[in-house]
Amino acid sequence: MKKTIPDSSVVAGHPDHPLLAAIADEITRRAGGHATLAASFPAMLRQCIDDVIMTPKTGRRSYDELEKTEKTYIGTRVEIELRALLSLPKGRLDTRILGHDVDIKNTMGSNWMIPTEAVDHPCILVAADEGRARCYLGLINARPEYLTLGQNKDAKKSVSAQGFANILWLLRDHPYPANFWRTVTPEAVERIFAGTSGNRRMATLFREVQQVAITRDVVEAVARQHDFMRRIRSDNGRGTRDLLAREGILLLSGHFDAPLIRALGLPPCSPSEFVSYRLEHVKEFALARQHGFDLME
Repeated sequence: MKKTIPDSSVVAGHPDHPLLAAIADEITRRAGGHATLAASFPAMLRQCIDDVIMTPKTGRRSYDELEKTEKTYIGTRVEIELRALLSLPKGRLDTRILGHDVDIKNTMGSNWMIPTEAVDHPCILVAADEGRARCYLGLINARPEYLTLGQNKDAKKSVSAQGFANILWLLRDHPYPANFWRTVTPEAVERIFAGTSGNRRMATLFREVQQVAITRDVVEAVARQHDFMRRIRSDNGRGTRDLLAREGILLLSGHFDAPLIRALGLPPCSPSEFVSYRLEHVKEFALARQHGFDLME
């Protein structure tokens, strides 16, 4: 997304304010309130992108590795998932809100392509900035004067530099879950995937990336096996937990080990996430034993 975005001029007195404010209120209401929207929308975007990257099946780990057609499909996926998230009906354009035909436009770049059929209609603008892990959700009434004079071969136009001021933002420069593999150094990624077995790759993952909540999707991508969850269990001394325990590293489940995760001051984990931690102090080893872990000091 653009580094510099002007403040919205869509306030009381702006010709688009009554329409866009009403649609914004309806979107927020359907989402369950602003706080819920601010949590569910970023998670939805992350899932849309990761489901197309398909790391477990393809080995790809970033948006940049996608084919052009796959990048285009992300826009379709976002449209479908956003309608589902907000329980919106299909319309003559992408959806209908408060009786108005509304188009949904998504970009992973710095602008949106507005088709001719959406001109003079309200549009929901969605953007994801993978590099900065920020997302955007806005509304614009796609008047011709807000769009560029030039157009692409499909007669689509972009929002002009001046047109950006006519966007009413619901979420602007808002954090969303980063692509996990962007948070790991290339050297660590190479070490993780150099393992010749699921257990070795998994052990390296949790050895290299500690005190960070790791999702099941990442576990599946690293295991590259059908029963990928088996890789993180104890297994008669051969499982990932066993390998790490011999090094003084705990592998904890957000579902089963939440009390110990809190006691150690580790980041919160959802029930489907995992976190690892190398014990350092006598008190930590004692705390682990109190919760059923008996690691060598």
